[in-house]
Amino acid sequence: MERVDRLKKLLGNRKLDALLVTQPQNRRYLSGFAAGDPNISESSGALLIPRRGRPLLLTDFRYQLEAEAEAAGFEVLIYQRGLLDLLGKILVGRGIKRLAFEGHYFLYRTAGKLEVLAKKHAIKLTPTTGLVEGLRLRKSPAEIEKIRAAVRLNEQVFQEVFRDLRPGMSERQVAIRIETLMREKGADGPAFETIVAGGSNGAKPHAVPSGRALRAGETVVIDMGLVLDGYCSDMTRTVVLGEMAKNTRDIFRLVRKAQKIGIETIRAGATGAEVDRAARRIIEQAGYGKRFGHGLGHGVGLAVHEGPGLSRRSKRKLKAGMVITVEPGIYLPDWGGVRLENMVAVTEQGCEVLNSDTTFLDM
Repeated sequence: MERVDRLKKLLGNRKLDALLVTQPQNRRYLSGFAAGDPNISESSGALLIPRRGRPLLLTDFRYQLEAEAEAAGFEVLIYQRGLLDLLGKILVGRGIKRLAFEGHYFLYRTAGKLEVLAKKHAIKLTPTTGLVEGLRLRKSPAEIEKIRAAVRLNEQVFQEVFRDLRPGMSERQVAIRIETLMREKGADGPAFETIVAGGSNGAKPHAVPSGRALRAGETVVIDMGLVLDGYCSDMTRTVVLGEMAKNTRDIFRLVRKAQKIGIETIRAGATGAEVDRAARRIIEQAGYGKRFGHGLGHGVGLAVHEGPGLSRRSKRKLKAGMVITVEPGIYLPDWGGVRLENMVAVTEQGCEVLNSDTTFLDM
């Protein structure tokens, strides 16, 4: 309950009586309740964290046994007529008059209904953004170990798939093989839809695998990540089937150099913008600045994309325990792309690279 206690302290500092938590990863972080939301308009439950007293998990019959088994220290209540109906009774019964909710994870329609409920019972609503996410930024040693295990398994899947890659296989076939192998090896599932992009498709940073056949000599960008025990991994490798042309090798080495400089710049106290700038300068000086259009990296944890960010706009200072990706890339229309991505854990003096396999990085 240490995480809940930290949140309660924040609520006290903001003079809030309670926070309604609906974002799935935040819900899991605070309670251990692992169920996700089936879709944007359907929820598996919500937490009500009062500033004082026992926290509550509100859910429906479908998730009752799971909630009771996983949410240690929480009082589990089952709603029959919807979340807001039960929530209203609880707020009145507990005398909660200042209720915060996660404004960044509330449908407009649901927020409207919550406003009606609040007005009926003279409750002041306060939308918040990133309150629990702020607690999630710095990972505990136990969390980093879980992430490390997810990274290790992700590498094992890649190594096995890479051994079987052949010209003529389609991007879609490779992506399906990757995601199937993830589950066969014990992952909860993919952390995102796997990217396999051969040749000119590699110029699209978020390409969707197609029926296009892989060809000898062209770059193949493979961006893959899995979830293991709730925690995510994220890794990109760019490979060439057959002999690598000199210009391809030159671009590959340039991207790798940018990645190494970025990693060397990471330390507690540096800003995300400083790290991004150090890596980006390498690519810009080689004349490819306009062909590296995304940020250098992002945080990873219970969600595959979370804070902190590494980009030109990232003013947040890095702190020990944060876990981030470092993923520079160069994307050339009608040719393809090269992106290399590792995950690191920030330390006081630098960072620890969580990936152990560099076979496909140094060419």
